[in-house]
Amino acid sequence: MTTEASTAGRIVLLTASHRVAPGLLSWPAWQTLRAADRVVCADAAHRQPAYLREAGITVEHAAPTAEELVEYCAAGGRTVVVLASGEGEAALTDGLARLGGSGRMAMPDLELLPGAYDLPGARLLDLVEVMDRIRRECPWSSRQTHKGLAKYGIEEAYELVEAIEDGDRDELREELGDVLLQVVFHARIAEEDAQEPFSVDDVAGTIVEKLIHRHPHVFGEETASTPEEVKAHWLRTKAIEKQRASVTDGVPLGQPGLALAAKLASRVRTAGLDVDLPAGAGIGYELLALAVRAEADGVDPEAALRAAARAYRDAIRAAEGRPGNVEG
Repeated sequence: MTTEASTAGRIVLLTASHRVAPGLLSWPAWQTLRAADRVVCADAAHRQPAYLREAGITVEHAAPTAEELVEYCAAGGRTVVVLASGEGEAALTDGLARLGGSGRMAMPDLELLPGAYDLPGARLLDLVEVMDRIRRECPWSSRQTHKGLAKYGIEEAYELVEAIEDGDRDELREELGDVLLQVVFHARIAEEDAQEPFSVDDVAGTIVEKLIHRHPHVFGEETASTPEEVKAHWLRTKAIEKQRASVTDGVPLGQPGLALAAKLASRVRTAGLDVDLPAGAGIGYELLALAVRAEADGVDPEAALRAAARAYRDAIRAAEGRPGNVEG
């Protein structure tokens, strides 16, 4: 039996993510568009109409009121598709709600149809777009260089580690964003290099290629059932890629001393070398021996010292009569 709503027609509000290329719509969206009696779009800058017209769908640049759409649909049970703008269609939806609440008119079926969804990682496109605009228009950001930003990369990395150690999820999310900003910022600057430009896509492409190559047990025919086997795959492929003359090649000497000592000890142990610790007097050589011993025991000496230092800070605050977790 035909209901009052069905004889009053149908209004479909079609949404689509601006992060998806225009024209890439779901099959239900295309079916609805092709079957519609009328397709309207109030936004002159909307990206979809040009692609819909190429597919043979007539799109009107118009902004009909709620009353006009309801009356149009009621004439023969017609279907109207409204292409929603990025800001939504608040005036139209509010008007339809008022009409429906008044009880004065037979309302058409109202439907919200997502035509395209964001893929995982889609918000990264927003970050790239925002960073591009900031680089062009911000007096400070437009003058920054790789060298000038280097200190911020170090600071953000330390703040990320602190958030991890604190176990603060909100802080962790924020600090991850700050680290990600450094990556996107440097990539945006790199685009302007006259001799060797590269973009954030090149950066992503490089790490994707590296990850695939170093995980043959995931993307290839190798097998690995334990973390140790995975690490062996990683080290083997890395050694082939780098072709290093020394196991110390690639170890950044600018990192904190305990972390540097532990990294060197790890390289020595992994390579199976028999290297005596250098003999010398003083706290430096004592710390070196402690760092090597910690690494052999599977302990990160840098993290261990930070944990001890935090406990020391809390003891100091306690002596001062202050809570240990209050930041000064």
